[in-house]
Amino acid sequence: MQTYVPLKENKDFLRLYYRGKSSAKPSVVVYGSKNRVGTIRVGITTSKKIGNAVERNRSRRVIRAAFRQVLKDYEINGNRDIVFVARTRTKFLKSTKVYADMLEALRQIGAVK
Repeated sequence: MQTYVPLKENKDFLRLYYRGKSSAKPSVVVYGSKNRVGTIRVGITTSKKIGNAVERNRSRRVIRAAFRQVLKDYEINGNRDIVFVARTRTKFLKSTKVYADMLEALRQIGAVK
């Protein structure tokens, strides 16, 4: 299984929003691009539109669990920066549904074969 590190810098998030490839699904929006760092970096964004802190944290946990399953089942192509943006439906869904949407979105941006 591949490992990843968190994406923390605001400039990295902004770079992905403006220059990265994106794919929107009902439960998650995925932004991605290649990096030169030598590892996979992942960031998760949940806005206050999602709900209160409990709902935002649940959305992040569900997205994180779905991404771990993607890493377990598939291999990410090269070194990439990936940002997942939770949508309002995410807080109601199980990680298996988010997994399906996430996998399809990652395939569309070319991160997974």
